[in-house]
Amino acid sequence: MLLHKKNLATRFQQKEIRHQLRTEFEFNISDFNVQGKAFGDVELYEAIDRGAIKILDDATITDMKAKRARDKARDAELQAQQTPPAEGADWQKAMEEWEQWEKSAQQ
Repeated sequence: MLLHKKNLATRFQQKEIRHQLRTEFEFNISDFNVQGKAFGDVELYEAIDRGAIKILDDATITDMKAKRARDKARDAELQAQQTPPAEGADWQKAMEEWEQWEKSAQQ
């Protein structure tokens, strides 16, 4: 339904529909479309027929979302456990020091 609406919509509405497809359904049109060609409901059914897209049941989707949540929590925990960068690892500070050195060397 959304892909059909997208092909009938204004440019701004298309952008909103593509955003909805990405965020709510994790569906990126760019993964399946031919560059420069509109991707609508007809192209969706063609992709399903050739096996490029598989429709999942609700239980599988629930399991995948739960796994994704566990992975995200694990990644956040690992990031929190990481040690801070070593002294001198701040590239912006190093760049400032370099620029100061260059200025003093030119004088």
